[in-house]
Amino acid sequence: MENIVVGAGLSGAVIANSIAEKLNEKVLVIDKRDFVGGNINDYVDEQTHIHVHRFGPHIFHTNSDRVWEYLSKFTDWHDFSFEPKVVIKGKKVTLPFNLNTIKECFEPELAQKYTKKLVDTYGMETKIPILELKNTDDEDLKFIADFVYKYVFEGYTVKQWGLKPEEIDKSITARVPVFISYDNRYFQDKYQAIPKEGYSSMVKNILNHKNIEVRLNTEFKKAELDSDTRLFYTGPIDEYFDYKYGQLPYRSVTFGIETKDVEFYQPAAMVNYPCDNDFTRITEHKHFLGEKSEKTVISKEYSHQFELGKNERFYPISNNESAALYQKYSDEAKKLKNVYFYGRLGAYKYYNMDQAVLAALELFDSINT
Repeated sequence: MENIVVGAGLSGAVIANSIAEKLNEKVLVIDKRDFVGGNINDYVDEQTHIHVHRFGPHIFHTNSDRVWEYLSKFTDWHDFSFEPKVVIKGKKVTLPFNLNTIKECFEPELAQKYTKKLVDTYGMETKIPILELKNTDDEDLKFIADFVYKYVFEGYTVKQWGLKPEEIDKSITARVPVFISYDNRYFQDKYQAIPKEGYSSMVKNILNHKNIEVRLNTEFKKAELDSDTRLFYTGPIDEYFDYKYGQLPYRSVTFGIETKDVEFYQPAAMVNYPCDNDFTRITEHKHFLGEKSEKTVISKEYSHQFELGKNERFYPISNNESAALYQKYSDEAKKLKNVYFYGRLGAYKYYNMDQAVLAALELFDSINT
């Protein structure tokens, strides 16, 4: 059987490698872009020799032994704990908002009071979604909730998603909790690292198999498919069905990449700007792999609504309306034989990298039983 994978990103690479290696079948991987890796693509800046994350910061983290062991076949790792900052009233403080952030934002007496109340109420090492904390009747906890909502959450969410926090799915808002801990790491997963030679190198290694052919700058043409082709489609599911039910909503992002004539631009790999600025965050790329250079490379992120033909899809907008629309396309997909939709665009899910890898591995499991 002929196998075609649409998309040379992480999801496409994993399914292609699994088929090529375990089934010993030929796989054609096509991508309309001129590079592999999809949105985790990175490149080495010619001037500074710094690895630049082309489409914003990507920090691999997972609790899955299976995912970690799988990817470790294709890369060595650089240990990296993500400890971003957020600008509150002009000051760069700890993110996620935790007990250290409270010490950084309030006078000692107030900080001690709020810390005790949070710990007594919820316990240490717990994460409380901000919208849940806002529902409290306790005056002190309500103050903390309103403070975090105003200075950390609301402005960033509106810029990032074009919606108020209450208008998007709780799975998205839960990504920015109040963390009752002194642990400054954004993630607490068992494995946290970045590929030593970059994400693009890792994806190239996954695709480097005698049974895999990769064609870049190649558009997918549904009309040219043979009836016995097995298709793995990581592109937009609504596009595959010619938008018969309408377009699924996405947020898009543009990246202002700049070289700065300083050794370091900011104290962390990423700093969020929830309030006054028109960009959402600034990434300084040399932090990721601990690279040395007299200059540095930063990127500023600007969020927009996705417009077909004008910009790229990045983040599925998850709410009741979009879920209902996606379900219509999912029902259409179930009618097809040997066509599989997966990845962030195909499954219309806000996947982390490890979730994308696991979904691809489990998809292979399902077709190989």
